[in-house]
Amino acid sequence: QVQLLESGGGLVQAGGSLRLSCAASGRTFDNYAMGWLRQDPGKAREFVAAIKGSEGSTYYGDSVKGRFTISRDNTKNTVYLQLNSLKPEDTAIYFCACTREGPITIRNMKMGRADYWGQGTQVTVSS
Repeated sequence: QVQLLESGGGLVQAGGSLRLSCAASGRTFDNYAMGWLRQDPGKAREFVAAIKGSEGSTYYGDSVKGRFTISRDNTKNTVYLQLNSLKPEDTAIYFCACTREGPITIRNMKMGRADYWGQGTQVTVSS
């Protein structure tokens, strides 16, 4: 069992920045891929970013490439999402996800599938 707890969301003006954190507990953190997905009313669930535990490769959704950065600190069992140049359309609940690594790990993340989920943290970007 893995438990995930997100934090760092809030209200920010367009162009601003936030850093989200996801603290994981349970199984060895570095053996899992971690990711972020988001959901806002009126929009489909959207893949944001993922990072592999094995070698740290990162992946991003098209809408956030060049603006968001995912990273992890295995000593703290924590994954981060740095959100820069925020736009109103980034407004959503951001969910942290964790999944065991395998040949289709990233494919599953991009499709919104994961073994474990956090409760989400709200990001609101004003115009």
